[in-house]
Amino acid sequence: MPAPVLAAVVAHLERESRLGGYEAADAASEQVARTYVSVAELIGARPRNVAVVENATAAFALALSAFDFQRGDLILTSRNDYVSNQIMYLSLARRLGVEMVRAEDLPEGGVDPASLRALIQRRRPRLVAVTHVPTNSGLVQPVEAVGEICEAAGVPYLIDACQSVGQIPLDVGRLKCDFLSATARKFLRGPRGVGFLYVSDRMLATGAQPLLVDMRGAEWTAADEYTLVDGARRFENWEFAYAQHLGLGEAAGYALRVDVAEGGRRASELAAHARERLGGADGVRVLDRGPSLCAIVTAEVAKCDARAVVAMLRGRGINTSASLRGYALLDMDAKQAASAVRLSPHYYNTQKEVDAAVDAIAEIARSGCAG
Repeated sequence: MPAPVLAAVVAHLERESRLGGYEAADAASEQVARTYVSVAELIGARPRNVAVVENATAAFALALSAFDFQRGDLILTSRNDYVSNQIMYLSLARRLGVEMVRAEDLPEGGVDPASLRALIQRRRPRLVAVTHVPTNSGLVQPVEAVGEICEAAGVPYLIDACQSVGQIPLDVGRLKCDFLSATARKFLRGPRGVGFLYVSDRMLATGAQPLLVDMRGAEWTAADEYTLVDGARRFENWEFAYAQHLGLGEAAGYALRVDVAEGGRRASELAAHARERLGGADGVRVLDRGPSLCAIVTAEVAKCDARAVVAMLRGRGINTSASLRGYALLDMDAKQAASAVRLSPHYYNTQKEVDAAVDAIAEIARSGCAG
């Protein structure tokens, strides 16, 4: 987290310790309102279309819950959707008889818009849902092309932007999505435990609401009646982590000042450099594929579980993460990989740091994970 983000979170926690939760929230009301403005500007939306929620997965689940799925309804998705999203689709299938179909991939990787269009014409899904950047790869999926198809067909469209917000410029108008879920952390550099959901005007106009709306999202107007609040905040909960909320606002404002396009370009250059060097290391296989790649780099280290590699790197002060087969079953099986080390350089990293990480991975590969 940048210093202003940390300062915003800590300052509000200190405020709560002095004043109490309700009083601290009232005292910070102007800052709270600014968070919606900054997040909206970050994605090309209006503040009324933004809900602040616990995390990206919660945001995605809230969007799914806005649909009254019936047996036989179809969710059309990609082979590279995030693991939690895939499990949610399967849960809906198990509970409600919803059918989930995955569009085919392009030969070079990523969802094939032509396959998706053909499936829409043949089956007409209740919802199209696509992950912009998957968790286990630097792949960038063609979410704008998918949005064009969904708009033309009049099919609701949900994007998981967890891994892309903060590194790739987002404009919900260009994406033509009805929902977009994202996190404050990762490339946005906000605190953990907060995220947001964008809800389009056309979806709000239909009366879209979460399955279990609470007193923040609606007013109890009669014994057996409630009225929804105007805007996306009907997807929020009354009990709210205000310190995290303010951290999200600072992170969004910070990203806007840096310029996501410029920062993302720098991060992608560092990632490309890492891929090039890793590709030349014995015992290392770069797994990223697709016509467009971002600042996530994944590589398999021969005969090594990625979790062991991550632990060894952490011992050297190098932070990476492990992506396992179960995180992206279809993609990892297609690549015949059981696990991968994931590097996520950001604009503040240096080429020297990237080289040090690559050299350490190459050394581990040569030693056969002996440490």
